[in-house]
Amino acid sequence: MFSRLFGRKKQEKDPYQDLPMPETADWSVFGADMHSHFIPGIDDGAKTMEDSLALIKGMADMGYKTIVTTPHIMIDYYANTAEIINSGLKTVQDALKENNIDVTLRAAAEYYIDDHFEQLLEQGPLLTIHKKEVLVEISMLFEPPGLANVLFNMQRKGYRPVIAHPERYLFFHRDISKYQELKDRGCMLQLNMLAITGYYGQNIKAVAEQLLARGLYDYIGTDMHHDKHAGLVNAIARSKDYHRLAAYPFKNRAICE
Repeated sequence: MFSRLFGRKKQEKDPYQDLPMPETADWSVFGADMHSHFIPGIDDGAKTMEDSLALIKGMADMGYKTIVTTPHIMIDYYANTAEIINSGLKTVQDALKENNIDVTLRAAAEYYIDDHFEQLLEQGPLLTIHKKEVLVEISMLFEPPGLANVLFNMQRKGYRPVIAHPERYLFFHRDISKYQELKDRGCMLQLNMLAITGYYGQNIKAVAEQLLARGLYDYIGTDMHHDKHAGLVNAIARSKDYHRLAAYPFKNRAICE
């Protein structure tokens, strides 16, 4: 089913397949990353300050100038608040300065859409990745009831939803028109970079490739949590996938402005 719905047609030639693989990892073409987990000890990302500094330095070495790190806010697992996140951000910023790591670090959040999120939305303000854009995620397995209403209410409050890693939501896989519906509702879509490698599974890779082909993505993010992710992001930058991603008109660079 997935090869029929999402796969590349056999007669189509990949326009980037004959380009040489880059010799060094360079993601400066994006300028900014807008999805990561670098504040230590507050979610499933970096555990220690040493982890944070190593991951962020690696990002800087790959050409990123600005990083908006996005800790989870998921009440049943990571009961973070804006105060917790901003306090952690200041600590990491100070450590970056002390260690002469030249990168601009800001913080937003990856909000899990549930009843708690709806309360936060009403209370406001939310942490934003850029201007009034808010990174949100949902269950990987089931579409939450009332999703359309939540997205509408976000926009009513002046926010623009950025849907994190939409290629990973399995309930959308049978009908790619669902992704276009999200766009038609005013949402932005963010590709997880590792999805195109098959890291999350071949079905998710196929969906990501189709969304790329249809031009439905707005942002690309590493969603980096740990060393394994860092190694894969580095490897992608030295693979043939680099050319396809570098040529796509992602909006990441606007975050640096």
